[in-house]
Amino acid sequence: MSSLRRSRLPPSNSAQLDAGSGVDAGAADGEAGFDYPAYGSGALCDVLPAIGAALGVSASASMTTTADLWELHPVRRACLFLVDGMGSELILKNADAAPYLAALLQNGPQGIGPQGIGRTLTAGFPSTTSTSLSSIGTGLPPGAHGMLGYKLMVPGTGKLMNFLKWDQDVDPLQWQPQETMFERLRRAGVAVTHVSSPRFAESGLTRSVFRGARFCGAEPPDVRAERALQALEEPDPALVYLYYSDLDFVGHATGVGSQAWRDQLGYVDALVQWLAERLPQDSSLYVIADHGMLDVPVEHRIDADTDWELRAGVALLGGEARARHVYAHSGAERDVLAIWSERLDGVAAVRSREDAIAEGWFGSGVDPSMRDRIGDVVVAMRGDWAVVASEREVVETRLIGMHGSMTAAERLVPLLEVRG
Repeated sequence: MSSLRRSRLPPSNSAQLDAGSGVDAGAADGEAGFDYPAYGSGALCDVLPAIGAALGVSASASMTTTADLWELHPVRRACLFLVDGMGSELILKNADAAPYLAALLQNGPQGIGPQGIGRTLTAGFPSTTSTSLSSIGTGLPPGAHGMLGYKLMVPGTGKLMNFLKWDQDVDPLQWQPQETMFERLRRAGVAVTHVSSPRFAESGLTRSVFRGARFCGAEPPDVRAERALQALEEPDPALVYLYYSDLDFVGHATGVGSQAWRDQLGYVDALVQWLAERLPQDSSLYVIADHGMLDVPVEHRIDADTDWELRAGVALLGGEARARHVYAHSGAERDVLAIWSERLDGVAAVRSREDAIAEGWFGSGVDPSMRDRIGDVVVAMRGDWAVVASEREVVETRLIGMHGSMTAAERLVPLLEVRG
């Protein structure tokens, strides 16, 4: 394969990339909005350990709590409301559609206003739902819990698994064996409730990273919010995890620049305010997101199914359009890395498995038993570019809004605190 011709993408000026998330095509990692997650100091894996500390439950030795850094107010009951796909930049950009959320976020950690306090955290890598929810549920970075992407190869099978759908042959408890924060909190005497859509009750993701919580399924979303408030009336210390997915769904289908998405954000804004105004005493509401999102134009979509160079030597294409795990045929790893690096020069950060781990993409390290889940080549897209697969991923290729990489639009998420 080393003799294959390797070409770069057609020349793209920085103005084109700036139209995405403000990243110059030649910017180095860590510059201009493309940066690594803040594991241990301000990432999603730090949220539940910090809330646990506010509830009086200390983090384990393997978890770094940032409760003191964040100055979370001691509480007896807490509701963690996760809105799928609601990045910090999107809230501020659409402040007219979400005035309550924007006001909370703009309050900042320097001063607690009458409504509450806002902070900006980072999602892990990839900035995708299965990885982020796992980091929240376990209090661990991706390299420790093993949910390292949207789709990964199950070692020894030669097959990909989609973690939002799950493979019935894969035991969720074996795939993610770490104790969850919900198990830890329940063991410490905290009543833990998971309020979500009934369809997630027995999902592989629920069983792997949310075990330990009592599941409460309800529809529509306003009824779920009511159930969350009812669970906060527990006489004992309580944590309620509440999940909302519609904003992400609409963003994928119509784009985050659409009126449909803004309408959804407005509904979320009203729902958060409704919850905040009804909080019991000695309780706090924490609003977070699993990732942000950006719209990917058709002209910035590179099709790996029609590009013969990107197909060469590749056995399986995992991950998603903005964050790829590329699994090479045996012996072709170095050639695949060289081809993808040159082909995507200027529009993506391309690393070998070893280099991505060493640079901390998945945390301070990766559990040795989970290393083979990572692609031989790992790709994080810059700007508003994507590597799609029109034949293998028909539905995903048609999406308008996408996420997964480490641009500010995808990586930065809110942590909004309202005290009852």
